[in-house]
Amino acid sequence: MPTSLAITPEEHRARCDALLAATEGDAVSGIVLFDPYYVLYYAGFAFVPTERPIAFVLAADGTRALVVPRLEVEHAEAKSTLDRVEHYLEYPGDPRPETVLAKTLSDLGVRGTIGADQDGYPWILGYRGPTLADLSGATVIRVGERIEEQMAIKSEAEVALIRESVRWGNLAHRLLQRYTRAGATETEVSQRASNEATFAMLDAIGEIYRAQSFVETGASAGYRGQIGRNSAIPHSLAGNIVFRAGDVLVTGASAPVWGYLSELERTMVLGAPTAEQERMFEHMLALQDLALDAIRPGRHCSDVDGTVRAYFEEHGLWPCWRHHTGHAIGLRYHEGPFLDSGDDTEIRPGMVFTVEPGLYSPELGGFRHSDTVLVTESGTEMLTYYPRDLASLVIPA
Repeated sequence: MPTSLAITPEEHRARCDALLAATEGDAVSGIVLFDPYYVLYYAGFAFVPTERPIAFVLAADGTRALVVPRLEVEHAEAKSTLDRVEHYLEYPGDPRPETVLAKTLSDLGVRGTIGADQDGYPWILGYRGPTLADLSGATVIRVGERIEEQMAIKSEAEVALIRESVRWGNLAHRLLQRYTRAGATETEVSQRASNEATFAMLDAIGEIYRAQSFVETGASAGYRGQIGRNSAIPHSLAGNIVFRAGDVLVTGASAPVWGYLSELERTMVLGAPTAEQERMFEHMLALQDLALDAIRPGRHCSDVDGTVRAYFEEHGLWPCWRHHTGHAIGLRYHEGPFLDSGDDTEIRPGMVFTVEPGLYSPELGGFRHSDTVLVTESGTEMLTYYPRDLASLVIPA
């Protein structure tokens, strides 16, 4: 068994070096990041964003500093990916958090022109504070696009973590299907499947496992309210719905592994499917097959979505269209680039996508599989491996 799953300090350093190289032409004196996923990506520091500002400062000479509230000091100092940790007492506090950030920037020579993901800590959960430009007197250049481009190409270590996520999401989904029955509620079934899969995961890799997520703490599988006619609402919310014979069920399963995620979704039917349910299921499967075949290095994300849209047009399915074909995934459930007609990003090896074209009929329900796919030099590799055929996804009523 491996002794560690975590991204190494060396890889975090290489990411920082790559970001500085990508912004060299902008002549920035340093980079300031506030987004929790960006801070995790470059510093390996996972935190719960609150009204207390946290900022990662990367100076042009490569020095890495983190500005945190007092309650995060020991947490931050434990990270070997940081050269210095500065702190303030509390927000709004005296001195203000921004005063400590301004001093850190000055100490590191980050002035004049600064790269940043956004102009200041976002106004969330009651925080109200100055922009980075007002605070520092510097010109702020947004570097989010370069960060997203870097994050889109996954390293071998990142792919390994996504594979591990797939493994435990698959188990959670298997248990979800096993425990689903008419008369049960989505809450009891989802909770049981998620808990058992999480316990199994901890038994297997608990010594080297961290979720590094402020959303989930282990493997999970559920329906999020996509049951019966509600399955026609792609982003429905759980409602403790009772399963009934004839329901179309749309699922979701994943597991955060050192922050990295996968996505597995399936359409299941409770009881013998009707002819119309079978027809819609087969259309959905054909759409996903088309999309999977269309993902190739050198093509564009919009090409994939265009192939799917052509099928909708050919078969008169536009009334059942709700969303694009898919999106990248990694530290976030949704990352760019997107398999969308408006995204002409070139598909490159190392990108990881979810592929999830769906069909939605208010009278019948929703039909959507989602699989996580790695782009390789020669094509794609399907990372998720749960059965996709209808016979495997019918639950006896």
